[in-house]
Amino acid sequence: MCARPNKTLTGILSGRRDIHREKRACAHGGSSGRTLINRASQPGTVHLSKPVIVSCGILVLLFAVSIILFPYLPGMMASHWDMYGVADGYSPKPLALFLLPCLALGLTILLLWIPRLDPLKENIEKFRPAYEWFVAGFVAFFLYLHLLTLAWNLGFRFSFVQALCPAFAAFYFGIGVLIGSAKRNWFIGIRTPWTLSSDTVWERTHRRGALLFKISGILALGGIFSSDLAFFLILVPVIVSAAYMVVYSYREYQREQPQPARRP
Repeated sequence: MCARPNKTLTGILSGRRDIHREKRACAHGGSSGRTLINRASQPGTVHLSKPVIVSCGILVLLFAVSIILFPYLPGMMASHWDMYGVADGYSPKPLALFLLPCLALGLTILLLWIPRLDPLKENIEKFRPAYEWFVAGFVAFFLYLHLLTLAWNLGFRFSFVQALCPAFAAFYFGIGVLIGSAKRNWFIGIRTPWTLSSDTVWERTHRRGALLFKISGILALGGIFSSDLAFFLILVPVIVSAAYMVVYSYREYQREQPQPARRP
């Protein structure tokens, strides 16, 4: 008679074979490997992509510049300028040096956390690379503003509003690029009751809005050449564009609604 195989030994050998199969599957990108990848790329998770690393690098630079220049700056620093570029507000040096870096840090964390909060986070994933690059550009905007403030307080003189024009031009143009690829969500884009109620209205409104914000950016750049028009070109085009998009989204929503049948 043949001896019956030991069930315990058989189970151990079978378990070892399963473990080896899992290891081979992971090594060759099999189902287990895909599972790990999918877990790492779930909607709303914060991951260290290239634009996130760039954002972190700019934040480090913001704080580093403040620390390095601390001994060379006056005790009271200019921190606010009027529409003509004249300094009209001053702050103690620690506040003026670290307010913008801390604000940039807080906003960066908030902006990168937004995809986790949005009920439509799957839609944000569709344009997440563009969104994260926009966040990096937003942090760079703070760095540029901070460098202007430091330069002024180190004794350099220039029209502050004119110097802001390139930054606002890039910022508005970046908004145009971002919303041109944005899908319907609750936090990012032109969020009116009508765009949030219809994917079609959302797409049409954001195509039009992307163009208008890019035009606003180009117009803001024109402020470099005129100190008298700089403040006007920074604010007015983008305000008019934003107001127009509210009206446009409403009109597009009304066009999408079924028209009541006319009585004979």
